[in-house]
Amino acid sequence: MSQQIYTNKLIEETSPYLLQHAHNPVQWYPWGKEAFQKAKLEDKPVFLSIGYSTCHWCHVMAHESFEDEKVAELLNDSFIAIKVDKEERPDIDSIYMTVCQAFTGRGGWPTSIFMTWEQKPFFAGTYFPKENGYGIMGFKSLLRAIHEKWETSREELLRSAEEIVTVFQRENSLKEEADYTLIDTAIEQYYKTYDEAYGGFGVAPKFPAPHNLLFLLQQYEKKGDKKNLEMVENTLTQLYKGGIFDHIGFGFSRYSTDRQFLVPHFEKMLYDNALLILAYCKTFELTKNPFYRSVAEKTATYILREMTSSEGGFYSAQDADSDGEEGKYYVFEPTEIVKILGKEKGEAFNKYYDITQGGNFLRKNIPNLLQNHDYAEDFQEELPKLYEYRKKRNQLHLDDKILTSWNSLMIGAMCWLYRISENRIYLDAAQKAQHFIEEKLYDDGVLFVSYRDGKKSKQGFLDDYANNSFALFSLYDATLDKGYLNKAKELIGKVVNDFYDEKKGGFYLYGKDSEALILRPKESYDGAMPSGNSMMAYNLIRLSQFESDDSFDQIIKGQLNFMYGQAKEYPSGFAMYLIGLSDYFMPPQSITVVPKNEQDLKSLPFQASLGSVVKVVKESTEEYKLLHDKTTYYICSNHSCMPPVNELGS
Repeated sequence: MSQQIYTNKLIEETSPYLLQHAHNPVQWYPWGKEAFQKAKLEDKPVFLSIGYSTCHWCHVMAHESFEDEKVAELLNDSFIAIKVDKEERPDIDSIYMTVCQAFTGRGGWPTSIFMTWEQKPFFAGTYFPKENGYGIMGFKSLLRAIHEKWETSREELLRSAEEIVTVFQRENSLKEEADYTLIDTAIEQYYKTYDEAYGGFGVAPKFPAPHNLLFLLQQYEKKGDKKNLEMVENTLTQLYKGGIFDHIGFGFSRYSTDRQFLVPHFEKMLYDNALLILAYCKTFELTKNPFYRSVAEKTATYILREMTSSEGGFYSAQDADSDGEEGKYYVFEPTEIVKILGKEKGEAFNKYYDITQGGNFLRKNIPNLLQNHDYAEDFQEELPKLYEYRKKRNQLHLDDKILTSWNSLMIGAMCWLYRISENRIYLDAAQKAQHFIEEKLYDDGVLFVSYRDGKKSKQGFLDDYANNSFALFSLYDATLDKGYLNKAKELIGKVVNDFYDEKKGGFYLYGKDSEALILRPKESYDGAMPSGNSMMAYNLIRLSQFESDDSFDQIIKGQLNFMYGQAKEYPSGFAMYLIGLSDYFMPPQSITVVPKNEQDLKSLPFQASLGSVVKVVKESTEEYKLLHDKTTYYICSNHSCMPPVNELGS
C-alpha cells in the first residue's frame, strides 16, 4: 500500500538503494543541506540510516519498520530521517560505522545513527526489530525514548555528541620506519588463524578476503615456503566446492555463514568476484593446475553474462533475497532436478551435488561438492537447463549502478585472466570497462563514484583513484601500451595533490575539494577488499619500478612508514600494503625488452609473470642493445641483473 500512496524526497535519486525507499511513508531525505537545515529549523534530531540495495537486514528493517505507518509517524513527527547508500558515500559510511562500532562493539548494515543537525552522533546501532523482544529494545520504543531524551535531557545528549566527536578527532598518526619483519609477523598470524580442515582463516562467518591469499602467493613465489601455497590451494579449493560458489550460474557469494563454506550469505558482490579471479589466476600461474584457471573463467562467465552493461561497465551486486526469502533463488529440491533433467540424469546430478530429501539449508539444498572427492564431472549439458529454469522460477534484484572503484578491480581481474588464458574476450571486456569509466565517470581530471540512469554521482574518493590506478597498471601489463602507464601516473599525482596528509602521512578518504564532514578519516585496514591506503602503497611502489621520480620518493617512504604504524599491531589485516612493502624491499623481476618486431612484443605479456615489471625500449640504445639482431630481454631480480638474452627462460 505504501508504494501506491507515499512518495518522499528520495524519488529524485538514482541509487537503487535510495529508490527502494522512495515510496516509504517515512519522509526520507537524501544526505544534504536541506535535511540538516530542516532539522535545525524544526528543532529535531536526525535519524541517519545507512545501507545498500542488496543488504538482507536492510530489507528486513525496511519491511518491518520503514514501510509501517505507525513507525513512520513516530519518525516524521520527532526526527528528520536521512537515507544514505554506503556504496555511493563511503565517507559518510566510514565515519558513522566507526561510531557504531564504538557504541556497540560491532558494525554492520543497516547502520542506525541518531545525531544533531551539526552531524554529531549521540547514539548508534545496526538493525532494530520493530517491537521489543528477546532483551532487545524495539525500534518504536527506541524512537520514543530518544525523543523524550531530546525534550527533557538534551544537554546530556549534546555533551555526549561533543565528547564522541572529540575522541574520534584524535587521529592515530603512528609512524615508524618500515622494515621487513612485519611480513614475517603477518605470516605467523595467518598460520595461527588458518583452518586446516576447511581452508580460510578464523571462524564463521568466513569472508574470502582474497588479498590475503595474494599476499601468501607472493611470499611463496619469492621464498618458496610451501606452507603458504598449501594454505591458498586448500582455501581456493574449498571455496569452489562449497555453496559459496554458485555451481549453476557461477560466481561467488559474499561470505559463508559456516566454517566449511557451505551456506553463504547469498548476495553476490562485484568486488569479491574480481579479487577471487585475481587469486585463482595467480595460483594457476604458480601451479599450472588448470582447475584454478577454470574457476576463474567460470567466474568471469558469470560477470560477463549477468553483471555487465551493454556499454561495458560492470554492475555492483545481486541480492541475497528473492520474493522476500534469503537464498530462495539458489536452492533446489531433488524432485525439481529430476523433473527438469529426467530420472537418470537428475538422480546422478543430485548425488553429485549433494541434493537430498533432508536438505542442507532450511530443508532445501544448496548445490555443493563438499562431500564429493572426485569432482571432475561438470554436467556441461545439464547446467544451462537448470540455469534457465532457475531464472524463470524466481527473480533476483540487481543493483545496476556502476561503481568506479569496484569496476577498476574487475578490470584488473580481466587483464590477469587474459594473460593466463590468452583469450581476447577478457582483455576486450577490461578495455571496454576502462573506456566506460573515462567516458562516463571522468571529467577534467576528476573521477566520480558511480553512474546510473545516465547520471554520475559525487566526486570520487580515495578508493576510486587508487583502484583505477591499479586497473591502469593491469591494462599496461596486458598490452604494454604506455598510454595506460601515463594515465596511472596522472591519477597518482592527483591523489598525492588532493588526498595526501603532508604532516602526518597517509591519504584521506575524501579529497580537499569534497564536502567537509565532522571527521576526515584515513582508512588503512583491509576489510572485505583492500583499503585505499593499502592500494596506494602498492601503486606508489609499482610506479617507482617503472620510472624514477624524485617527487614521489618522499611520498613513498612516508606512506610505507604511515602504514607500518597502522599495521604493526595486526599486520595480517593489511595484506595489500604488505604486498607493496615486500616489493619495496625485494623488488619483483624486471624485464626490459628491446623488440625486433611487434609480434614479439605482443606475446610478451603471456611470457612474463603476473608480478613482473615489463619495460619496453622501442629503439636500441647504448644501455639496451639488440643481441644478435633479435628481440632482446634484459632481466633483473633480487637486486642483480643477468646478461641479455634472446628468449625468456633461457
